Amino acid sequence: MRHPMKTVLLSIVVLVLSCNGQKKTAMENVVGESPTKSDSLVLLIQDEHSGSDTTETLIITDLKALGKFFSRVNKTRKPGIPVPEVDFSKEMVIVHCSGRQNNGSLPVLSLLKETETRVVLESKMITKNEKWQSTAITSPFSLYRMPLTKKDIVFEKGVE
Repeated sequence: MRHPMKTVLLSIVVLVLSCNGQKKTAMENVVGESPTKSDSLVLLIQDEHSGSDTTETLIITDLKALGKFFSRVNKTRKPGIPVPEVDFSKEMVIVHCSGRQNNGSLPVLSLLKETETRVVLESKMITKNEKWQSTAITSPFSLYRMPLTKKDIVFEKGVE
């Protein structure tokens, strides 16, 4: 009689641990702090599949728009990337998608300069690992958090 109970308990423990393993895998894409010149632009997530075939930059100022972007990103992945917590009363999100790539590069934004009327962000593509060049077609994106501003946000293409 004790063996069936042990089997049930062992099954529950294995199930719980496997669910946490999936959460950990999804959270590995959450990068954390960005090595930018200023704390005003913080890298939250960088991944190889945005679901966008074209280059686009999104300025997101509400949870509904952020959820819509993540529904596109998570359409084909299990488990999906969790939507980051953002206080839209103080912050906004910038998503930079580089479109279809086959060179293993990731898009990176950095704060170039800030004036009283505008914020200039520089867009570059960096190679993750020069030793390993992928020929797989990806659509990478980078997602940043920055303080909410009424200034114009301008993007300049950096030297790659």
